[in-house]
Amino acid sequence: MTERAAHVDYDVLVVGGGINGTGIARDLAGRGARVMLVEQDDLAQHTSSASTKLIHGGLRYLEYREFGLVRKALQEREVLLSVAPHLIAPLRFVMPHVPELRPAWMIRAGLFLYDHLSRRAVLEGSRSVNLRMHFAGAPLVDSITRGFIYSDAAVDDARLVVLNALGAHERGARIATRTRFVAASRGEHEWRVTLCDAAGHPHEVSARALVNAAGPWVNALAAGDADASARALRLVKGSHIVTRKLFDHDHAYILQNDDRRIIFAIPWQRDYTLIGTTDVDYEGPLSDVRITREEIDYLCAAVNRYFRKPVAPGDVVWSYAGVRPLLADGADDAASATRDYQLQLDTARAPLLTVFGGKITTYRRLAEEAVEQLAGPLAITAPAWTHAAPLPGGEMPDADFARFLKAFGERHPYLPPELAHRYARAYGMRADIMLDGIGSMDALGVPLAPGLHEAEASYLIEHEWARTADDILWRRTKLGLQASADDIARLDAWIAARAAIGIGG
Repeated sequence: MTERAAHVDYDVLVVGGGINGTGIARDLAGRGARVMLVEQDDLAQHTSSASTKLIHGGLRYLEYREFGLVRKALQEREVLLSVAPHLIAPLRFVMPHVPELRPAWMIRAGLFLYDHLSRRAVLEGSRSVNLRMHFAGAPLVDSITRGFIYSDAAVDDARLVVLNALGAHERGARIATRTRFVAASRGEHEWRVTLCDAAGHPHEVSARALVNAAGPWVNALAAGDADASARALRLVKGSHIVTRKLFDHDHAYILQNDDRRIIFAIPWQRDYTLIGTTDVDYEGPLSDVRITREEIDYLCAAVNRYFRKPVAPGDVVWSYAGVRPLLADGADDAASATRDYQLQLDTARAPLLTVFGGKITTYRRLAEEAVEQLAGPLAITAPAWTHAAPLPGGEMPDADFARFLKAFGERHPYLPPELAHRYARAYGMRADIMLDGIGSMDALGVPLAPGLHEAEASYLIEHEWARTADDILWRRTKLGLQASADDIARLDAWIAARAAIGIGG
């Protein structure tokens, strides 16, 4: 480290605790950089927990001739399946065929490209299917008789963000949630940044470089520095609904709609179906993004074209919405706007790297490219490494989740199979750390909400930056659908009691 670098607190300050910010922080920390990441709310509280929970190439983007983006996403799909086998699972998709929307030859050609644009080591290829004979046809209306099946993968999006933050932290990065970026002063060789913590106390840190990974807030952050150039973004809201399960098997559906968009219907949390997404240009407040009645009606109508069991707005048990900061590429409608990303490095004075666009599947590649751009100005010489390094919990032999799950159940025979499976999926090999010294259900502690015991809640507070009931129930465990208002109040009271006696993360 040069004498000049030694006088600053960090090599890089990353602003934004979503998937791109945490991915960049992890990559940098693994190459020896001194990193601080700040997030104004909880990790993944906004766009990065409002996805369709998929790691996918983006089959529909082939229609817009985005072959480079699809190939990149398919390559990353394989990488992520290997580095996070606990968190990312193969998922088969059924596309019922509606001839008047897209001819069969077009779908077959698209699926052939999808199968062959990148090497597949784990996932099955696509095929045609007679839905009168296949189990996936049973929930569908009688007019649907044929279709296609292909592969992608499912992910817990918020946990993917948390695991990247955990990976960065374990390599020396400082992760500061509920810490607001207030202002920055840019010098020739360093940034001086004013931050404000959760208690409202301002403080200043210095860094050699600043990374703006603030997602929908990226241009607002850029506006705080006269030298930072904003870029035209298209803010697009994507909304989802959750209903009681519409089918009893483990395949998902990709449904063509009359407006040429597609809608997913995905088995979720055992008892539910996740349906989404919409694509609506958005101009409202970023801090409070909500689904509209029109979007609910749209999603219900799209599903009702295909399924025997109709869905009405009253059947929606939960909904969520997020704003995607897409590159403004001149597309006629929000659905066709590119999901690719752009990195902008400004080295006129202390380096500033700004991240525009992106999607969850390509976050690791984005982070790697971001660090490569910073490598010259910061004299980072360590090579790329995240393509072969498991995320926390994914260090299982041969990335074989089934084998790990079997052994995990044998090590903890007191766990009911459903709970053992949830722990294994959420925490992978880190589940053994959470259960260290525990040999019975009673030793897990008092149930704080359905499926949530004290041992898990303590682990999430001590190791994963959880601070509220929402952090735990919606972003760390996805147990919120089972929790009542009384459960949430009890959990918040338990968290407050821990904090009052000085027990925390």
